Amino acid sequence: MSESMTLYKLIILYMLNKVNFPLTKTQITDFILEKGYTNYFTLQQAFFELTDSALISSEPIHNVTHLHITDDGIHTIEFFKSKISNAIRTDINNYLNDKKIELRNEVSVISDYYKTTNNAYAAHCEVREGSSKLIDLTISVTSKEEAESICTNWKAKSQEVYAYIMQQLML
Repeated sequence: MSESMTLYKLIILYMLNKVNFPLTKTQITDFILEKGYTNYFTLQQAFFELTDSALISSEPIHNVTHLHITDDGIHTIEFFKSKISNAIRTDINNYLNDKKIELRNEVSVISDYYKTTNNAYAAHCEVREGSSKLIDLTISVTSKEEAESICTNWKAKSQEVYAYIMQQLML
């Protein structure tokens, strides 16, 4: 395995180890490509090898792949993090500090829709805190457009909806 590939894997492990929520493949890819550390195809190989060696696990949720560091991955990054230059660690730490709330919201607020057996549509909306679901809501609607609208608006209004439901149910 090349030293470069080892570095890309360590960067991924370091990023996953620095947060207490999953990151998506897209979030990690965007950071690494933006910094110009490697290209897309090499990065996909790094993801594959990390998953194959059980240093990370992947969880597909509504067309997005959430990545989690495993215990073996934690041990690996703790042992080898000195192989990542201070400059790269600083880049990662700054990125995660600047975007932590945005990154967490991207993986915590989830929505998708699907066609039901009676030719209607269902919009499935969730808010997660770690591996726990704070709210899991499925709404049946008559058209694809309504389902799409609910999914689009869920990102912006999920906190409001959750607060309203809690208030109404706690009366």
